[in-house]
Amino acid sequence: MQMRFLPSIITALTALTLTSCSTTTAEQYEATALTSYSWQVKYANNLTSQPQPRIETFANTSVLNRNGLKPTGAVVGPDDKGLWWPTLPPRPSVDEVEQRKRPQEELGKPELVKDVKYKLTYGVGNTQNTLPTNYEVYRQVVKAYPQRTPLELTLGVNDNSVEKAEPVSK
Repeated sequence: MQMRFLPSIITALTALTLTSCSTTTAEQYEATALTSYSWQVKYANNLTSQPQPRIETFANTSVLNRNGLKPTGAVVGPDDKGLWWPTLPPRPSVDEVEQRKRPQEELGKPELVKDVKYKLTYGVGNTQNTLPTNYEVYRQVVKAYPQRTPLELTLGVNDNSVEKAEPVSK
């Protein structure tokens, strides 16, 4: 009677093991936030009813923030999240927008899109890892970096991201 539950228990434990998070302590680390602006235009046969319009990206600019310090090339900031931003890219002209239009398509108005991509590079022993992360981890590193406080990092599923960073109390 108990044997019929064994396969489902093994499956559940295997799934839990494969998706669990791991932790590591890092004394060497660098957090980056790539801030960017890009002009995008939506194209579709019917912009109001087509769920997945084609999106064309025109000019873009970006600047790489490191550990909360003002990067060269930054002109705006720090903003309310402590991030620095690049200059605005030139808005696409009507001619540029129309050149990318396909027959039967409608075109939307150029939209300025703001984006931030966070990453954390950390060293453990002789190896360095760079993984995507989030704003909270970025801010934790910005606070810890000046004193080089060791951080306990919680990695995401399959160690593909850094989900959390906490100072290690000495």
